[in-house]
Amino acid sequence: MDEFYDEIDDEQAEGLFLPDDVEEGSKLYEHYRFIADRGQSLLRVDKFLVDRMMGATRNRIQSAADAGCIMANGKPVKSNYRVKPEDVVTIMMTRPPRTFEIIPENIPIKIIYEDEDLLVVDKPAGLVVHPGHGNYTGTLVNALAWYLKDDPTYDPNDPALGLVHRIDKDTSGLLVIAKKPEAKAHLSAQFFYKTTQREYRALVWGNVRDDAGRIEGNLARDPSNRMQMRVFPEGDQGKTAVTHYEVLERLGYVTLVKCRLETGRTHQIRAHMRYIGHILFNDARYGGDEILKGNRTTKYRQFIENCFALCPRQALHAKTLGFVHPTTGEQLFFNSEMPDDMTRLIDKWRNYATTKELE
Repeated sequence: MDEFYDEIDDEQAEGLFLPDDVEEGSKLYEHYRFIADRGQSLLRVDKFLVDRMMGATRNRIQSAADAGCIMANGKPVKSNYRVKPEDVVTIMMTRPPRTFEIIPENIPIKIIYEDEDLLVVDKPAGLVVHPGHGNYTGTLVNALAWYLKDDPTYDPNDPALGLVHRIDKDTSGLLVIAKKPEAKAHLSAQFFYKTTQREYRALVWGNVRDDAGRIEGNLARDPSNRMQMRVFPEGDQGKTAVTHYEVLERLGYVTLVKCRLETGRTHQIRAHMRYIGHILFNDARYGGDEILKGNRTTKYRQFIENCFALCPRQALHAKTLGFVHPTTGEQLFFNSEMPDDMTRLIDKWRNYATTKELE
């Protein structure tokens, strides 16, 4: 369901699924189900839920608790109940009125796989995934509404269909879309239980010291800059996030890395790589659109400006996606070729690393 995503703008939002007793196609209520991490510290259930539910206020959550609509491990709880490790928390709330309707738009999309249950899209950089503040049209969801307009079973306004996960506007790569409620529930469960296979390619500033590593640290909004995510290595703030990385090429003042997601949080790769001192190349939101490594000669500055122009967005690509087909049980695996802007950017740095002509 669309309500389950961490944010509209994220690396790979965790999918969640409806409890078995929820009526299919329910339009009057929103149903959520969360499982607390094994390392979850004691935390009030209203705070636990507001941290995980996009657009839900604490008052609205507390009202649901007062109505007996929040349950922990199958039993109703009040707002002050403290969530423990591996608690199963569910909440049911009346659905607020829709603020907009998805309008089909004839926007070209690259579909690399499709059957009656799902399709896999290779999204270009610059395309917003889902309508939201400032982007109510011209999104991938609008494009899908057009593409599937002749499918009588596909309603783009039904949260039980459509996107299973999301990636940022300026991140390119693979996404899976469910055409049936059963498919979305099954696929969302795979994202929730971390059984999908997801790898990215990222060009980052600096020479990454270790050939491979694991980054772990809770992610939450940065209190000093709400447009950024920040790593909180200790405490109960934020959500557990784990990224595995491996160096593919060292290219002078930048490094090409492979990132494998164990979790899928808002800006996870972008925030995690900054946390270890290697901001994504040309990631304007996190400061990667400035010269962070290398000399400051006129020739080098011009080289960097040319690189920014060549790939005018964060150098991040969702390259592979693997999951189990929700109906056949077959293991599916998809690969997206590196987009032209990142390919040319890497080639430019590769040439620089070989010739050192800017030294």
